[in-house]
Amino acid sequence: MSAPVSHTRVLAASLVGTAVEFYDFYIYGTAAALVFGPLFFPSEAPGLQLLASYASFSVAFFARPLGAVAFGHFGDRIGRKSTLVTSLLIMGISTFLIAFLPTHAVIGWWAPVLLCLLRFGQGFGLGGEWGGAALLAVEHAPPGKTGRYGMFPQLGAPVGFVLSNGLFLLLGLWLSAEDFREWGWRIPFLGSAVLVGVGLWVRLRLTETPAFAKALAEAPPPKVPLGELMRGYWREVLGGTFAAIVCFASFYTATAFALGYGTTTLGIPREEFLGLQLFAILFLAAGIVVAGYAADRFGANKVLMAGCATTVAVALLLAPALGSGEPLYIGAFLSLALFTMGLTYGPLGAWLPALFPARVRYSGASVAFNVAGILGGGLAPLVAQRLATTSGLGAVGIYLCVCSALSLAGLVALRGRG
Repeated sequence: MSAPVSHTRVLAASLVGTAVEFYDFYIYGTAAALVFGPLFFPSEAPGLQLLASYASFSVAFFARPLGAVAFGHFGDRIGRKSTLVTSLLIMGISTFLIAFLPTHAVIGWWAPVLLCLLRFGQGFGLGGEWGGAALLAVEHAPPGKTGRYGMFPQLGAPVGFVLSNGLFLLLGLWLSAEDFREWGWRIPFLGSAVLVGVGLWVRLRLTETPAFAKALAEAPPPKVPLGELMRGYWREVLGGTFAAIVCFASFYTATAFALGYGTTTLGIPREEFLGLQLFAILFLAAGIVVAGYAADRFGANKVLMAGCATTVAVALLLAPALGSGEPLYIGAFLSLALFTMGLTYGPLGAWLPALFPARVRYSGASVAFNVAGILGGGLAPLVAQRLATTSGLGAVGIYLCVCSALSLAGLVALRGRG
């Protein structure tokens, strides 16, 4: 009777931890789209404010690979549990301190500098989070159920998004626009402390994964996991990186970019657009669950390929749907885009770790996933906003098609692995 309880605790820990991490990450993305531009990057041109705000959003994605290397090193040498606890603490402390930052009007350009430093801390912590959470789930999975177990850390993404945007929506309803801009945006960052406490309580009760324990019994851990990884598994790292690009590009185009474009260019009220995204995020969760079960039946690689192909079709709908300015069409597009994103995201929790042996698995999965985050996620809102401004929404759709083609190439290169 102990095994089911243990597995339930493991899956809860992988889900709760990533939900907390993604909540922290998303509240920054939402604040960047809504208020950080005028508060930290003042400019006479609103478009330039938004671009600078999105650039600060990108900082964390460049920090994530560094976190992946650091936490991957210790995760492969000393274990998954303690590494996951540390990553959660770094992410949580960085997020909490953002709530106390003075704005540009108070301390000048020190304000954006400090904001970017804390954003770097967020990214560094998250760099070690996803890989460890995925390993925690799949290294406990029974045979034939890695797809279903691997989808639990992925479900942390929609849970964190609902918590983040739901709180911003409530604040928008309760507070005046002036109060929200003055102090209300700080509340979600303060609230992260409670969620981090929950995540720590769950994770501190865990034991080490069976796969890591077995690897230690067979041989000493590698002295430099990254070196061993790049010597023996660089093809898997490269292919895994390309394969994960499309899920990041799809998500941040449909969330951060769409929110900024909808509330500024289209003039849709913030609360209304957040409501559309909260509804659409349910389809992301559905896509993750469908993909997780399908991965166990048909293979994760095939499901990921199908998701890439579907993304191309969805990308062609971006310009007519978002450009219409009609909330009904926009909501339908966001729902379809995020469901498709779930098909390219759900199987990654099982597929990426399976590319690597246990002794370098934390490093391999983390590095591939987080470098893909730079290429597909960190630049997505910035690139999409620039393309929309200079070439129109059709160019943003083509950008998503290119990202999908890159991921498909990575999957084809690694067909039969993972």
